[in-house]
Amino acid sequence: MNTCLLHLLSACLAAPKLQLQIRRNQLNFPSIWENPILRSLPMVPSASSSSSFPPAEYPALKTEYRSHNGECVTLAYTSMPRQCHVGATSLPLNPEILPGTRSKRKRQIAGVDQEELQDPAILADPDSCFCEFKGVQIHHKIYDAESVATNLSEEGTSSQPPYANKRVNFPMILLHGFGASIYSWIRAMKPLAQITGNKVLAFDRPAFGLTARLNHVNHSSQGSEDTRPFNPYSMLFSVLATLYFIDFLAAQKAILVGHSAGSIVAVEAYFEAPERVAALILVAPAILAPLNSGPVVKDNPSGKSNQSEGEDLEVNCKENWFTTIFSILSKLSQYIGQTITRLVKGMGDMITSIYKKALSAFLRSAIGIMLVRMIIDKFGLAAVRNAWYDPKQVDDHVLQGYTKPLRVKDWDRALVEYTVAMLTDSASASKPPLSKRLRKILCPVLIITGDSDRLVPPWNSERLSRAIPGSCLEIIKKCGHLPHEEKVDEFVSIVDRFLERAFGV
Repeated sequence: MNTCLLHLLSACLAAPKLQLQIRRNQLNFPSIWENPILRSLPMVPSASSSSSFPPAEYPALKTEYRSHNGECVTLAYTSMPRQCHVGATSLPLNPEILPGTRSKRKRQIAGVDQEELQDPAILADPDSCFCEFKGVQIHHKIYDAESVATNLSEEGTSSQPPYANKRVNFPMILLHGFGASIYSWIRAMKPLAQITGNKVLAFDRPAFGLTARLNHVNHSSQGSEDTRPFNPYSMLFSVLATLYFIDFLAAQKAILVGHSAGSIVAVEAYFEAPERVAALILVAPAILAPLNSGPVVKDNPSGKSNQSEGEDLEVNCKENWFTTIFSILSKLSQYIGQTITRLVKGMGDMITSIYKKALSAFLRSAIGIMLVRMIIDKFGLAAVRNAWYDPKQVDDHVLQGYTKPLRVKDWDRALVEYTVAMLTDSASASKPPLSKRLRKILCPVLIITGDSDRLVPPWNSERLSRAIPGSCLEIIKKCGHLPHEEKVDEFVSIVDRFLERAFGV
């Protein structure tokens, strides 16, 4: 009895394999089962017919194979049960080893999909404009008082602000900071156009916003050996672009408003062409202020200059031969010391140059670009929230405005080139430090900062106001690094009062 049961059980277990062997012989199709993937998988009897597989909740994938005699065998499999069914036989199968079944994980940087990057023109807003400057398509927006007043009347706004009839004879150019774009000025552009009664223009500096990303190595002027001024990511290019937009607005002068790193561009534009700048408004300026107020000049009661005193001393020293020899040796030692100092400085400059070149090569490499992408992905959104006094005000609309440029082609390479340009900017290195030139600013200057700025501390703005002669300092309470976004009304009111004092409007 037990022997019969054992024979019956083994026959039942072998039935599916026999059926499969019979079907294989009928179709004369050995190539399927000679596949090493399928041959390594054990046979498992199916509890139901093929009509009940796969379950409704699992999508079925089918692959057809054609036998030598022209007949077809359909291989059906799903991802969840991980079984392959041929006729009445089930095979445990991992769908990831089959072609076309592995799901690709989308690459994202700061929540922005990186699979389909687009040209800036496709991402532009209806009121966006583009113009070409030195081969670069620069994205900008313009608002003027007349168009703003027309829009207000069409919208049915009956009450007009008290500064609606004021007019300043100069347009205003807005310069955004690092990592920002025109979006940073959107809330303040129309009110600023109203208080000036003139045009207000904001543009995206290269490497930011929707301005075109170019490879500066291949971007140079024809017929010119010096390509440095045409590096679109250099400080000089931003300065020249700012002066270009003054001509673009058909104006002799303009009021430059710079935020954070944009304040450096505004001040450098003033030193490049002071006759073209009517006033400077520096918002949370990322300019390192000098520690002291400048050298103190002491009066000489004898009325003689230090140079004449030195000459008299030298004449007196000649009367004594010992003093003369000592003076010669002293001068010789000074000469040797100066020579050694120049040699050490030259070696230091050479080492610095080699270091900058090595760092530039690393940043331009695939590893450097990947590192930049990781930094933006890890700290990009956190930096935006940290710039506000109240991070809860940073909603999805604000985050989308700041991360929109991450959808532009080659945004990562452009950001690397901008960083390299800041490290190797030879034009700025040939000039005295900006902190030592601040006292030469003669135009009206307004400095605005928030009392809770965590990126540029307010005490730096206070020192900066003391370093610039005749400048005005305004501190907005309960405000962070973005007064023109967080406290728009208060920001515009401060600018309005400054324009009244500066131009009498």
